[in-house]
Amino acid sequence: MFDKILIANRGEIACRVIKTARKMGIKTVAVYSDADRNALHVEMADEAVHIGPPPANQSYIVIDKIMDAIKQTGAQAVHPGYGFLSENSKFAEALDAAGVAFIGPPVGA
Repeated sequence: MFDKILIANRGEIACRVIKTARKMGIKTVAVYSDADRNALHVEMADEAVHIGPPPANQSYIVIDKIMDAIKQTGAQAVHPGYGFLSENSKFAEALDAAGVAFIGPPVGA
Protein backbone atom coordinates (compact mmCIF):
# COMPACT_ATOMS: atom_id res chain seq x y z
CA MET A 1 0.00 0.00 0.00
CA PHE A 2 1.07 3.58 -0.53
CA ASP A 3 1.29 6.46 1.95
CA LYS A 4 0.93 9.15 -0.72
CA ILE A 5 -0.21 9.21 -4.34
CA LEU A 6 -0.20 11.92 -6.98
CA ILE A 7 -3.22 12.28 -9.24
CA ALA A 8 -2.00 13.38 -12.68
CA ASN A 9 -5.38 14.71 -13.77
CA ARG A 10 -8.03 17.27 -12.86
CA GLY A 11 -11.76 17.70 -12.35
CA GLU A 12 -14.22 14.98 -11.43
CA ILE A 13 -11.85 12.05 -11.99
CA ALA A 14 -9.26 13.61 -9.67
CA CYS A 15 -11.97 14.24 -7.04
CA ARG A 16 -13.10 10.61 -7.22
CA VAL A 17 -9.56 9.31 -6.80
CA ILE A 18 -8.99 11.67 -3.86
CA LYS A 19 -12.21 10.51 -2.14
CA THR A 20 -11.27 6.86 -2.54
CA ALA A 21 -7.69 7.43 -1.38
CA ARG A 22 -8.95 9.31 1.68
CA LYS A 23 -11.19 6.35 2.60
CA MET A 24 -8.12 4.12 2.34
CA GLY A 25 -6.00 6.42 4.52
CA ILE A 26 -3.75 7.49 1.65
CA LYS A 27 -2.54 11.10 1.35
CA THR A 28 -3.08 12.78 -2.01
CA VAL A 29 -1.28 15.26 -4.22
CA ALA A 30 -3.13 17.24 -6.87
CA VAL A 31 -1.49 18.95 -9.81
CA TYR A 32 -3.02 22.05 -11.36
CA SER A 33 -2.58 24.58 -14.14
CA ASP A 34 -3.17 28.32 -13.77
CA ALA A 35 -6.79 27.82 -14.86
CA ASP A 36 -7.41 25.16 -12.19
CA ARG A 37 -5.83 27.02 -9.26
CA ASN A 38 -9.17 27.19 -7.40
CA ALA A 39 -10.61 23.89 -8.63
CA LEU A 40 -12.25 21.43 -6.24
CA HIS A 41 -9.60 18.74 -6.73
CA VAL A 42 -6.93 21.22 -5.60
CA GLU A 43 -8.91 22.08 -2.47
CA MET A 44 -9.64 18.44 -1.67
CA ALA A 45 -6.08 17.12 -1.95
CA ASP A 46 -3.66 17.09 0.97
CA GLU A 47 -1.07 18.84 -1.19
CA ALA A 48 -1.14 20.59 -4.56
CA VAL A 49 1.60 21.44 -7.05
CA HIS A 50 1.35 24.06 -9.79
CA ILE A 51 2.45 22.63 -13.15
CA GLY A 52 2.04 25.52 -15.60
CA PRO A 53 -0.29 27.40 -17.93
CA PRO A 54 -3.78 26.21 -18.94
CA PRO A 55 -3.04 24.38 -22.21
CA ALA A 56 -2.64 20.68 -21.37
CA ASN A 57 0.37 20.45 -23.69
CA GLN A 58 2.09 22.95 -21.39
CA SER A 59 1.01 21.37 -18.11
CA TYR A 60 -0.93 18.13 -17.63
CA ILE A 61 0.80 16.13 -20.37
CA VAL A 62 4.34 17.37 -19.80
CA ILE A 63 6.02 14.34 -18.26
CA ASP A 64 8.90 16.35 -16.76
CA LYS A 65 6.47 18.60 -14.87
CA ILE A 66 4.63 15.63 -13.40
CA MET A 67 7.92 13.94 -12.49
CA ASP A 68 9.07 17.15 -10.76
CA ALA A 69 5.82 17.24 -8.77
CA ILE A 70 6.43 13.64 -7.70
CA LYS A 71 9.96 14.50 -6.53
CA GLN A 72 8.75 17.61 -4.69
CA THR A 73 6.11 15.73 -2.75
CA GLY A 74 7.58 12.27 -2.29
CA ALA A 75 4.55 10.58 -3.84
CA GLN A 76 5.07 6.82 -4.11
CA ALA A 77 2.57 6.23 -6.89
CA VAL A 78 0.66 8.05 -9.62
CA HIS A 79 -2.96 7.63 -10.66
CA PRO A 80 -3.26 9.08 -14.17
CA GLY A 81 -7.06 9.29 -14.28
CA TYR A 82 -8.42 9.21 -17.84
CA GLY A 83 -6.89 10.81 -20.92
CA PHE A 84 -3.80 12.99 -20.52
CA LEU A 85 -0.99 10.57 -19.56
CA SER A 86 -3.10 7.49 -18.79
CA GLU A 87 -2.12 5.69 -22.00
CA ASN A 88 1.34 7.15 -22.46
CA SER A 89 3.90 4.34 -22.24
CA LYS A 90 6.79 6.84 -21.98
CA PHE A 91 5.19 8.22 -18.82
CA ALA A 92 4.78 4.74 -17.35
CA GLU A 93 8.41 3.97 -18.24
CA ALA A 94 9.60 7.22 -16.60
CA LEU A 95 7.71 6.32 -13.43
CA ASP A 96 9.20 2.82 -13.44
CA ALA A 97 12.73 4.22 -13.90
CA ALA A 98 12.14 6.55 -10.92
CA GLY A 99 10.80 3.74 -8.74
CA VAL A 100 7.31 5.23 -8.65
CA ALA A 101 4.31 2.93 -9.07
CA PHE A 102 1.86 3.52 -11.92
CA ILE A 103 -1.71 2.87 -10.81
CA GLY A 104 -2.99 1.36 -14.03
CA PRO A 105 -2.11 -1.28 -16.59
CA PRO A 106 1.52 -2.38 -16.90
CA VAL A 107 3.74 -0.74 -19.52
CA GLY A 108 3.48 -3.72 -21.87
CA ALA A 109 -0.33 -3.81 -21.88
